[in-house]
Amino acid sequence: MKQQLQKISESQKASWNKFSRGWKKWEQKLYDHMQPTSDGMINLLKPEGSQIILDIAGGTGEPGLSIAQMLNEGKVIITDLSDEMLNIARENASKKGITNVEFKACDVSELPFPDNTFDAVSCRMGFMFFPDMLLAAKEIRRVLKPGGKFATAVWGSSDKNFWGTAIGNTINKNMNLPNPSPDAPGIFRCGKSGLMIDIFNQAGFNNSSETEVICKLNCETAEIYWELMTEIAAPIVASMENADEAMKAKIKKEVCELINEKYPAGNVVIDGIALLIYGEK
Repeated sequence: MKQQLQKISESQKASWNKFSRGWKKWEQKLYDHMQPTSDGMINLLKPEGSQIILDIAGGTGEPGLSIAQMLNEGKVIITDLSDEMLNIARENASKKGITNVEFKACDVSELPFPDNTFDAVSCRMGFMFFPDMLLAAKEIRRVLKPGGKFATAVWGSSDKNFWGTAIGNTINKNMNLPNPSPDAPGIFRCGKSGLMIDIFNQAGFNNSSETEVICKLNCETAEIYWELMTEIAAPIVASMENADEAMKAKIKKEVCELINEKYPAGNVVIDGIALLIYGEK
């Protein structure tokens, strides 16, 4: 089982390394898209003073860098599977003059930290990709101090997130792909209300809660939507890798038609729903 989990993690690492350039290119749009989840997590964790906080699946740096700016004498350790993502996070920290932050490439299923290390843990849009979510939750609880707080954000159900299904469903339909197992790592894996609460409870967290948050992806045009999604959405676009140019053109045409039917040109702002889940050790 451990070997299987490691194989999945290695595949994910390679994929996110490959797509890291897209995340850098579209950083501002992605920042705006997910800012409501960052704000919600920070409001739950209430970082302050000399706290030591862990940000898991930190990607290009958020919300870890924003949290670091709220700590007077504390620090944030940002972790991710992808070295390339962390390199971008380092650049962003340097640009903003944030020095109370450290970076470490590691796997959430084997966090390289002693028990009872952190005052709080954040994880934005990473949990649904963890091969073994219960193991991840237990590891996070292990490294939290007694009374420590954990907040995570995941995408809600696919029917509430057209930004993901417009391209994802079109690719699946044209490529005749089978529906993925609901238990397999994927963008909407944690979207069912109550699922994450169950995992938190099984892992031993107390005072668990779940809240919906509205997120808006502002792409302006269908063309920009296509370009952004094909450059950042590793789990979705990987399934299109074996398509020939004619098939890719067909998929693009259908996706752009879907977007243009729903939104006027120049005003492609797509609503989505995320879930904030919170618990304490």
